[in-house]
Amino acid sequence: MVDRIADPWGPRTPYGPGQPWPVRVDSFLSDGHTEADVQRWVPTASILHSNGDAMDIAVRDGRIVGVRGRAGDRINHGRLDPKDLYGWQANHSPDRLRHPLVREGDRLVETDWDTAMGRIVARSKELLDGPGGWGHFGFYTSGQLFLEEYYTLGVIGKAGIGTPHMDGNTRLCTATAAAAMKASFGTDGQPGSYTDVDHCDAIALWGHNVAETQTVLWMRMLDRRRGPNPPAMLAVDPRATPVAREADVHLALRNGTNMALLNGLLRELIHRGWYDEEYVRAHTIGFEELCRVVEDYPVPTVADICDLPARDIERAAELLGHSSRLLSTVLQGFYQSNQATAAACQVNNLHLIRGMIGRPGAGLYQMNGQPTAQNNRECGADGDLPGLRNWENEEHVAELARLWNVEVDTIPHWAPPTHAMQIFRYAEQGSIKLLWVSATNPAVSLPDLARIRRILAKPELFLVVQDLFRTETAELADVVLPAATWGEKTGTFTSVDRTVHISEKAVDPPGEARADLDIFLDYARRMDFRDADGNPLIRWTGPEEVFEAWKECSRGRPCDYTAITYERLRAGGIQWPCTDEHPDGTERLYTDGVFNTDPDYCETYGHDLVTGAEQLPDEYRAKQPGGRAFLYAVPYQPSPEVPSDEYPLLLTTGRTVYQFHTRTKTGRAPQLVHAAPETWVELSAADADRLGVREGDLVRVESPRGAVRGRARICGVRPGVVFVPFHYGYWDAPDADGHTRAANELTITAWDPVSKQPIFKVAAVRVVREADSGGRPSPAPTVGGPAPVAGADVPATVGGPAADAHSEVA
Repeated sequence: MVDRIADPWGPRTPYGPGQPWPVRVDSFLSDGHTEADVQRWVPTASILHSNGDAMDIAVRDGRIVGVRGRAGDRINHGRLDPKDLYGWQANHSPDRLRHPLVREGDRLVETDWDTAMGRIVARSKELLDGPGGWGHFGFYTSGQLFLEEYYTLGVIGKAGIGTPHMDGNTRLCTATAAAAMKASFGTDGQPGSYTDVDHCDAIALWGHNVAETQTVLWMRMLDRRRGPNPPAMLAVDPRATPVAREADVHLALRNGTNMALLNGLLRELIHRGWYDEEYVRAHTIGFEELCRVVEDYPVPTVADICDLPARDIERAAELLGHSSRLLSTVLQGFYQSNQATAAACQVNNLHLIRGMIGRPGAGLYQMNGQPTAQNNRECGADGDLPGLRNWENEEHVAELARLWNVEVDTIPHWAPPTHAMQIFRYAEQGSIKLLWVSATNPAVSLPDLARIRRILAKPELFLVVQDLFRTETAELADVVLPAATWGEKTGTFTSVDRTVHISEKAVDPPGEARADLDIFLDYARRMDFRDADGNPLIRWTGPEEVFEAWKECSRGRPCDYTAITYERLRAGGIQWPCTDEHPDGTERLYTDGVFNTDPDYCETYGHDLVTGAEQLPDEYRAKQPGGRAFLYAVPYQPSPEVPSDEYPLLLTTGRTVYQFHTRTKTGRAPQLVHAAPETWVELSAADADRLGVREGDLVRVESPRGAVRGRARICGVRPGVVFVPFHYGYWDAPDADGHTRAANELTITAWDPVSKQPIFKVAAVRVVREADSGGRPSPAPTVGGPAPVAGADVPATVGGPAADAHSEVA
């Protein structure tokens, strides 16, 4: 029996290149139950990370009692992340919201659904019928709802109300993934497949701590690394994560210098002839300009900017240049950092100039951070048009108008969709007067939290919060709607490599909680949204009807779902596009070197990667892409905030393997709480020595915006960098000393000019020692990135009795 808290990745099952990944089924049943006690196994997939691991929910007497991985699924072959094994227990938490709440004075009080929805509808109609109309509405949603819920919300917002002010917290984690793929390939959609791990001979992880954020994908990589002919590995990360410790080459670069590094690596590949000249000529545009830009980044220059040994940069270039099947993954170390879209596009460029795309092992994952982020982007709840359509393409807008039977001008397409940071700015200014937040917690997850709290607490802002618990955001709401969650409703969602899974309802939600889809449908009915013929705008009543409607919306677009059905999904995940011509789905995109850049098909006409300025349609057409991919390149620019005498250190934020987002679910699972109960502050040994800080000392991290207090973990973060996990807010620490727990008290209000993704990886801070440890170590886990320096007297993180009840079956 393996302690999956002490060992999140479990035992190895090595395999060689081209071989199938062996099956290993992980399971956990609570309260002494065995498989013989389970009355039903209900199919679903993970909701606590973005890997898309398929699993079954164990049900007994109408209650969830455990989970097991699904052995036959293409993504995980039976394995589960520790958050999957234990996080479902939050469904049973006694503090689940069971009834709607409304604000009476300074208190939230229980009420019935008619009263709660009546208040929302009354305010909605008042605003919609008054001056400014649609401009007063903002919707801010999640990466954790289901496809059917996003599509319904997208139709409500775009065709019912007609507002462009819609976005999701996917803006915080994967907006850059979408922006980079649109820029390089013409549309969103991951080119690769998870099976590329089975075939690759090199893996490059660009700002991606996959060991803690997508543990099952890391298990697959480790199993290849332990088998014959293992792939080489490159890690780019300022922290000594498990990935960095495993890698053959680790580049612990200075925060915010990703662009300089990639420019330098591309220069090395080009100068040494390690690129596919024929592929570049036939399938790309912009190689000459790329060469011109990167020429200014010889290795010594890059070494100085990034504060790296020149030889390590050369070794990285050799690893990349000598591979014949390179797999790259990109995540928050790039997406939430300086020049995010430009740097992510440079990873695309690396694959394009080497012809490393569209064939087994030559994979590229512009990763997602949340389980259903892909659906948010596809369905239009994040502001984009549904079906990966181009808001500047008049025919794309007309297609939607015909599909929904509304006037073309009803659908907002006169300006770019409003991104999340601008939505909150409009609320701050008072032009957005109703903000509907569903399944996310901006009072902890957005940057510069003091400002966000002021915005959400404005008396003139009518705040609706739809969630499972009384989150920090819900405490500021005018109306709180109790939602059902995973296991309590039915729907579909799509993972990073375009695999669609179904998640079936296993049990009833508690009290009067309702599925998010039912809440949105109730709102649409009460608002009486109508199409051009006077019929109800939204005609569906349940999830499968929505899915069928969505299939028509996706027809002919890159994310074509038309040959997928609920019945087929019950047998396992299917990758889109899935059509009559490709009834079993499509494993890899761009296998023929033809990209989605045709002006009549593409999702964007492009941007200036430095300023974010949009290219005009005629400018784009003049390039005559003809199905070729774009090689965009720009010079490196310093971060918007850099260290100073007053604030000499750089802050970066991130995750631990044991928690997810703001801990609304994982913070209620005893095994996960035991493993990572409280926030901490990571310092290098050199910085700790200079500051007089020892393991476990209480320190205060200060930025121009706020402060965070936590106990120090002396570990393998690079000198000059401070790391604080962003999961910890205030719902379980109401008596905390002011607001000094959440990492985003420190972060800056700045974002990438193209993807509009906030920058969480660079903020100038200082650290002050406040108190001696008293012999107590930091509460940081000893597993993962915060592993203490060698020789430190810190007890190892283990699961304890509650975590030992699971079994693993080969």
